[in-house]
Amino acid sequence: MKGFPFMKMSGSGNDFILGDNRQGTFAYEDMPALARRLCARKVSVGADGLILLENSDEADFAWRFFNADGSEAEMCGNGARCAARFAYLSGIAGKDMRFVTLAGVIHAQVADGTVRVRMTPPMDLVPEVCLDVDGEPVRLFSVNTGVPHAVVRVDDLEAVDVDGLGRRIRFHEHFAPAGANVNFLWADGAETRIRTYERGVEGETLACGTGAVASALCRAMADDLPSPVKVLTRGGVTLLVHFCRQGESFDEVYLEGDARIIYRGTLGEDI
Repeated sequence: MKGFPFMKMSGSGNDFILGDNRQGTFAYEDMPALARRLCARKVSVGADGLILLENSDEADFAWRFFNADGSEAEMCGNGARCAARFAYLSGIAGKDMRFVTLAGVIHAQVADGTVRVRMTPPMDLVPEVCLDVDGEPVRLFSVNTGVPHAVVRVDDLEAVDVDGLGRRIRFHEHFAPAGANVNFLWADGAETRIRTYERGVEGETLACGTGAVASALCRAMADDLPSPVKVLTRGGVTLLVHFCRQGESFDEVYLEGDARIIYRGTLGEDI
């Protein structure tokens, strides 16, 4: 581990540790514990997730994405943008690339400081679900945008108990066994703002790319909004969600936003 080079990157406030594992420095079975160790804040690098790039026979590379708690995630929109820029800057891929995730093959295009990724087709879209959450009815929109998401529309985004209510919905039997990320959405006209409880992090994050996509699709259906939809994250960064819509089906879904390098480093002997 000592001396392993990495980049700390941020996508709209979601922060990640990225490294090139194409030489097999880390075995797969060791990655969950590695993620927990490296993502721990104040005592290590600290991040929402760990992304390791590996060789692929069908694309420019494959990734392994682990949440801070060591769980492996199918997809992460903000992480995908960071992985694409990391791969380009590291000479692993060109500006136009494809890479393999557990959710499928992702196509990405890198520009100056921003990245546009084509998301996997949305699945399991349900326009309205009513759950009993501790005796209270909660109406939500449900969709899988690479990972499962619930979207709850609220009148006051600042007053929402994101951690408390988000956790109860995330672990609700309706979403068992995998659980779901939970997005709280406030909207007025063309303005869309969200706060997100992320599984794996088990708390609120400053942004969630797949959550921004889920929230944009929710707004497109509920309010008949055209593409693209701008989504303002808790981190204060706006993500752009492009799509083609036919009734209640969506295709050609793209997520566009920043992918910033925070710093470059090597792992020390005491981590």
